Amino acid sequence: MAAKLNLPRLVAVDTNVALDFAKGIEDVCDAIATIQTRIAGAELLLPPTVMEELAHASVSSLDREVQKAATKMLRQHRTLGFRLVSFIPLGFDQVEHIAERLRYQRLLPEEEVHDAMIIVEAAALGCALLTSSDAELAGVDREKLALELSRFDLTAPVVATPREIVKKFFR
Repeated sequence: MAAKLNLPRLVAVDTNVALDFAKGIEDVCDAIATIQTRIAGAELLLPPTVMEELAHASVSSLDREVQKAATKMLRQHRTLGFRLVSFIPLGFDQVEHIAERLRYQRLLPEEEVHDAMIIVEAAALGCALLTSSDAELAGVDREKLALELSRFDLTAPVVATPREIVKKFFR
């Protein structure tokens, strides 16, 4: 029997992972299954910016497959094992301010507004892990991120791709 990890139970999921899960992409499905089996009581959260991106994709994406996956995730998120989060206690203005600071400090490129928002939302929700296939998010400097977020009394989540999760923890 595989040992369970003793980690905080909140896991933020980026838009690309949510879409890929809804499409049935094997690496992503394996990563989500690994999280659910290895972290007892894990809650998979879709932060507000992810929810907004999914809503936008469900009606505006030119890619029919993306549109279909976004609609599926929004309609079936509970049965798929995800929880939509529409409110961050820190407040939208503060999340936006901290996200802007991350971009100003060049932790993320200036144009990655939503990525910065998602990482701040994950930290504000107390998530220990943020899973993303996004190269900018996955490549963020963890030490610098932790230092910058600590200025706002936030703890940086570990950012990992679905492939990294499967590679390190799948049994």
